[in-house]
Amino acid sequence: MTAYLCPPAVIHGEHAVETSQILAEVRDRHPDAPWLPRIDGIAASTGIASRGWMLPLATAVAASDGSGLRTPGIAPAREALIRDGFTEQEVDRAITALEAIPAPQTVQERTAPAWEAVQAYGERAARGALQIAGLDVSDVDCLITSNSTTPALPGLDIALADRLSLRDDVLLLPATQWACIAGTRSLALAADLVAADPDRVVLVVIAEALSTTYQPADDTLESLIVRLLFADTAVATVVTGRPRPQSVLRLDAAWHHTLPGTRDLHRLDTRADGTHFVMDRRGPRAVQATVTAMWEWLRHRHQNDATPWHPDLLLAHPGGTRVLEYMEQTMPDGWPTEVLAYSRDSYASGNRGGAAVFDILRRAHDAGQEAGSRTVLFAAAPGLTATAVEGEWL
Repeated sequence: MTAYLCPPAVIHGEHAVETSQILAEVRDRHPDAPWLPRIDGIAASTGIASRGWMLPLATAVAASDGSGLRTPGIAPAREALIRDGFTEQEVDRAITALEAIPAPQTVQERTAPAWEAVQAYGERAARGALQIAGLDVSDVDCLITSNSTTPALPGLDIALADRLSLRDDVLLLPATQWACIAGTRSLALAADLVAADPDRVVLVVIAEALSTTYQPADDTLESLIVRLLFADTAVATVVTGRPRPQSVLRLDAAWHHTLPGTRDLHRLDTRADGTHFVMDRRGPRAVQATVTAMWEWLRHRHQNDATPWHPDLLLAHPGGTRVLEYMEQTMPDGWPTEVLAYSRDSYASGNRGGAAVFDILRRAHDAGQEAGSRTVLFAAAPGLTATAVEGEWL
């Protein structure tokens, strides 16, 4: 496996959402929540003061265009009240009161504008990546896309094929459910594709509107954490089978791992008011088991090296601070402590899901890396499944 990666384009959500805004909204909506006195400490523990969303916070917390009478509707409600003996005047007052009740947004109201934003951001990232690579849309032979938070059919692959005017023979590979592993797994797949045809040009685009999981009516502690964590981002990069002047990283090996019996730990649930991200407190422990398996893969891969091997950079989608702390605590002896610096830097402005690894990679690139710097890119996703890619800076 040998593939070459150009610097990624990263488009952050343009609407800054401050943690203080989220806390104010939560306090106002859930004044009796048992965990309310703890929210300042919980927010501080994330280390996230601000995150970028594709749409403003007001969009996420707005009421529906409908009313409390969206179901069953005004006419059936009126008929039922009259049958129960209410006078016309009483019915009118009741209907007026019911219509004034704000209803939560429907799935369509919440998802439709986000899906439009995902497409627009994905296009911007794709064009940016091609410009960085010195290529034109006509050079693209394969498009790999991922977006898990705004499901649609046709999906992001077809949308971008139209918006970019790709050739009609381009291979389209959508991966709607990769979620947090989209960055590393797309690179592993792209590397396999260019290994089969070194002249192939693969464009990878990941666009996630994770803010769609912000559900104002949820009053659980887990929902508070979800509110605080997520950011919206679109990223894209070009992978080739031969080095280009713009190539910055050579990919040499990939590793995949799935932990049995963990599919319910983290998941997306679609309900009447939209998409909910459900977290289980056992999740970090499961990720730790996957991290341990990755250490073993790297140990076995380099056990016959002439000198002790360690990465100079570990570009890991963190998921959360506990996972980063565990990675630091369990690293093999002799590894430099600063290998996760860019992961921490990225996480400080939100969890970007599948776009995270490309954002971390871009931060490392912008800081400047020496040729030959050994690098591991790692991500784990609901499932629980993980992919790591190893390579060197050019």
